[in-house]
Amino acid sequence: MNEEKAIKKYIPMTETMFFILLSLQQEHHGYGIMQHVKQITENRIILGAGTIYNSLSRLEKDGLIKTLSEDDRRKNYITTELGKKILKVEANRIIKLYENVKSLLEEPI
Repeated sequence: MNEEKAIKKYIPMTETMFFILLSLQQEHHGYGIMQHVKQITENRIILGAGTIYNSLSRLEKDGLIKTLSEDDRRKNYITTELGKKILKVEANRIIKLYENVKSLLEEPI
């Protein structure tokens, strides 16, 4: 998939996809991604097996991640250059959202 099509398909990105791509800045297998996302979100996001494997399949099909190695039933994935680019586009979108609401956060509730 080319960059333009990937941006149209993935931006705005679901939190699930965002954290999977973020996790895959380092090599991980499915269960490792689940554990990493749970850790970095302080248990706010708990990915189920069905969610993670469907997402991995779609991300790999679209060229945002790739399989690095496979042994027994465990596949190890990493983000591709396209995946890194899409993650950066989404991160910049989130920064702009934050900048738009930043003044609200400074006001007392």
